[in-house]
Amino acid sequence: MRILIAPDKFKGSLSAREAAEAIASGVSRVFSDEEIQILPLADGGEGMLDAFKQATAYRSFQEKVHDALGRQVNAEWIMLDDGNERTAIIESSQANGMWRITKEERNPLASSTFGVGELVNAAIREGATKITIGIGGSATNDAGAGLASAMGIRFLGKNGALIDPIPNNFLSIESLELGNKIKLPSITVACDVDNPLLGPYGSSRVYGPQKGLSNDEIEFAENALTHLSSIADHHFDTNFTSFAGAGAAGGLGYGLMTFCQANLVSGFDCISNTLALEKRVQGVDLVITGEGSLDSQTLAGKTPHGVSKIARKLGIPVYALAGKVEDRNLLENHFNGIDSILGQEITVEEAISNARCQLAATAKRLAVTIMQSSKET
Repeated sequence: MRILIAPDKFKGSLSAREAAEAIASGVSRVFSDEEIQILPLADGGEGMLDAFKQATAYRSFQEKVHDALGRQVNAEWIMLDDGNERTAIIESSQANGMWRITKEERNPLASSTFGVGELVNAAIREGATKITIGIGGSATNDAGAGLASAMGIRFLGKNGALIDPIPNNFLSIESLELGNKIKLPSITVACDVDNPLLGPYGSSRVYGPQKGLSNDEIEFAENALTHLSSIADHHFDTNFTSFAGAGAAGGLGYGLMTFCQANLVSGFDCISNTLALEKRVQGVDLVITGEGSLDSQTLAGKTPHGVSKIARKLGIPVYALAGKVEDRNLLENHFNGIDSILGQEITVEEAISNARCQLAATAKRLAVTIMQSSKET
């Protein structure tokens, strides 16, 4: 039997590679003589660089940029060389990621995507002819205004005063000025959600609370984004506020479309096509995928659902593992089996602090179930 283990990260505890290795460790205790392959995946957030590094030759760069709160950090990006094309792969969370700041520091109204713009500038300086940006895992809610500022767009207030484009200041913005905006290559955005920028399913109301917005601040943030987008839409003669994915990463999807003429695509599709995932799945007998939380959002373009669709299309059994599982009744039709670390008597804190061992044990338990099922049939 050939087994492919292809999970996403277990957010807050394990990278996709660490999760794949833990699952492989558990499965191999049961299927000790079988061929086990691991393929860490991503859907546009953290782990995207690691996923692309498996695909082809690349060069890695370290760039000094600003994080969401304006502090200087070292961020990685990579360049893929393929004949005449030089494609830069940028993981925006290297700059504006939630992982870079503590829970106590979260403040989306004062946070910026300026560092993401610095990464784009760096890729252009190195001669990128194409740029692919994964935009998951952000600590920001500025609709890409910070990115635009880093790329030469000026935000002006009363009497032409220069405004620092953070959400706290958006209502003071009256116009935009292109300034020394740089010439851009083709930009593709790998996006893992389909939220619009505004409204009940927009970035502020859906993702604002987990980024630190209080109930009162959510309404302010919504008004701030409404004001900013109306000015940007008027200036560029665009209207991407309702576009699926515009609300991703605190509206960075909207900003990249509006300020950079970027094209949004499914993050999972972007990565799975590069890695030739379907071809990899064709050559195995069993697939195990997973992520930190399996729930209704999993079915909106997340890695486990993408893996499931490919495996089921090819008639190959596919199983999923998670830290926790919600909405099980919605998920069961998409997998041959589901198991989770929190399915046992264990607290969330214990699961996170000892995630590798707990995931390996859960994988072993799943493997035993699979073996018993195969014997019965």
